Amino acid sequence: MSATARRREIFHRILADGYVDAKTLSADLGVDASTIRRDLDSLAREGKVERTHGGARAVEGAGHEVPYALKKDVRREEKAAIAAVAAAMVSDGESVVLDSGSTTYEVAVALRHKASLTILTNDLRIAKYVAAFPDVRLLVSGGELLGSVYTLVGDHAVQFLSDYSADWAFLGADAVHPTAGITNTNTLEIPIKRAMIRSAERTIVVTDHSKFGERALARVATLDEITSIVTDDGLDEEHRAAYGDRLVIAPKP
Repeated sequence: MSATARRREIFHRILADGYVDAKTLSADLGVDASTIRRDLDSLAREGKVERTHGGARAVEGAGHEVPYALKKDVRREEKAAIAAVAAAMVSDGESVVLDSGSTTYEVAVALRHKASLTILTNDLRIAKYVAAFPDVRLLVSGGELLGSVYTLVGDHAVQFLSDYSADWAFLGADAVHPTAGITNTNTLEIPIKRAMIRSAERTIVVTDHSKFGERALARVATLDEITSIVTDDGLDEEHRAAYGDRLVIAPKP
């Protein structure tokens, strides 16, 4: 792989995951750590990423959003395993709020065999998928479209959620941290994510292990404001210990 192609791959991973570790990149791409460090330094000089100790993270800002096309196939098996555990919490006939995102889309897929669900979402891809369920009540928020991620945001979307009281809310996260809590890169999504939490009796964050120990720009919620976090078994023991009983580990698929 050429340096240009390798840096493109690294940049796409950072966009999709929000953060990359140099050691992991070295192993995955088959080059030594010094080469990866030079690649990350080059991307940082171009203003595409922000260097951190041992890796790099996405450049943060209100307008930054990772295109769905980049997210959807990243850690697909882990997301499916997380979604299976999350969906198992839901009983037939319950009401479910689904946040926008690739992991919450997998939750929608895992819910397809549940009966008589009411599903509320601000994600047009999720809405399109759920609309094909044979026995579902689907409610879609209004709002302004963030086109690359098929997400509806803004005052109309927030107001829509304030009119409902659901059994469950399943939220994605750009970062999960023991003190910073649940954070997100795009500040435009914060009001509707908070509205989702307020609208549900129980809030479950669904996110893969790569998001743990990181902080993004804008706070969605403290850990005390959510019920559980479901992640995959790639999370190391040190991080597991930081979240205690709130953490649910999905077994390998």
